[in-house]
Amino acid sequence: VQLVESGGGLVQVGGSLTLSCAASGFNISSYVMAWFRQAPGKEREFVAAVTSGGQLTSYENTVKGRFTVSRDNAKNTIHLQMNNLRHEDTAVYYCAAKQTLVQLTTTRAYDYWGQGTQVTVSS
Repeated sequence: VQLVESGGGLVQVGGSLTLSCAASGFNISSYVMAWFRQAPGKEREFVAAVTSGGQLTSYENTVKGRFTVSRDNAKNTIHLQMNNLRHEDTAVYYCAAKQTLVQLTTTRAYDYWGQGTQVTVSS
């Protein structure tokens, strides 16, 4: 089982990035998929999640209206479109998978994790 994130990088304040997470070894169509992030010196925090069929999404308050999570079950991949990026969005972004709808924002509730991709927002 593997989750591999890509698409991170350096972007200016107000800019955009799209992160991708490719899964292998399991079929994401049965899993809730999520993005978390961890800034230096801080705990890992929930960013966004999407249900297995893509019908429902959930976002952390500070990213609502700026970030969009989506999934392509046929390609076993999810994405995070990030617009209007701010300094405080700087973090390592992680992809995660779990099989139930409960505790979406709880890191320990997730079964699989990727290694992360760095997003740095500068002025």
